[in-house]
Amino acid sequence: MNILYFLESIRMPGLNEFMLAITRLGEETAFLVAALIVFWCVDKRKGYYVMAVGFAGTMANQFLKLVCRVPRPWVLDPNFTILEQAREAADGYSFPSGHSQSAVGTFGAIAAASKNKWVKGVCIALCVLVPLSRMYLGVHTPADVLVGAGMALVLVWLLRRWMLEGDRGMLVLIPLLTAMAVGLLLYTTCWPFPADVDQENLASGVKNAYTLLGCMLGIAVVYPVEKKYVNFSAKACWWAQILKVVLGLAVVLLVKEGLRAPLDWVFGGRMAARMVRYFLVVLTAGILWPMSFGWFSRLGRKSNG
Repeated sequence: MNILYFLESIRMPGLNEFMLAITRLGEETAFLVAALIVFWCVDKRKGYYVMAVGFAGTMANQFLKLVCRVPRPWVLDPNFTILEQAREAADGYSFPSGHSQSAVGTFGAIAAASKNKWVKGVCIALCVLVPLSRMYLGVHTPADVLVGAGMALVLVWLLRRWMLEGDRGMLVLIPLLTAMAVGLLLYTTCWPFPADVDQENLASGVKNAYTLLGCMLGIAVVYPVEKKYVNFSAKACWWAQILKVVLGLAVVLLVKEGLRAPLDWVFGGRMAARMVRYFLVVLTAGILWPMSFGWFSRLGRKSNG
């Protein structure tokens, strides 16, 4: 707690806002945007690599949170205060840090897959700043962020060569990660947790298990179908790439949010609706939207001509 008390002592308005902005790069939205940009505009294989690191890390993180059930720093020490703006996104158990795992996994994988020194430098800086922001805001201890970041770095290292060279990695990882998602779902819904388990964190674990299973089932369909029938090229001129990403993210967001109410109604509010929704989100991002990429490539060539 000494480190957290030191960081608490140096808080100031400008630095607070900076850390609140930085910490958002460890959220689900940042991972989704970064992974799709790599997948759509840089290289499909590298995009799958970023996704695999993120999905595997999130499953391990959710499992450890419910196994260890470590309270947040302000619960461990009632005299410690957090930055109140960060409280809403800091619910449930503390160990390990999900934001640290997600940010280090996402930007660590991008750094490992990139040959651009500028990209590597920015990504490495974010791998340090996001975990630091979690401690500065007072929502995680050093142990929380070190384990979360450490798990992510191990996955970045383990999966790098396996996934970036040949198809063997994906052919093994898709069923493996799908089985892990099923295991997480069974654990969160069937395990006899003690009566004092944090129900909010358990509910979050169940929600994430359904989300991850839907994503993995989606990738299990996207990988062979896109490869055989779509086989898109990520190449396009810079402004066509920007247009591709902006419009594509809008389409994905429309599917993600637009199907929420209809699917909840169809499934009677059950969590299966979330699994189906994320399955359809992955199909949209991996097959339906990439079917338009030939047009974006031609659009750039026409403007140059």
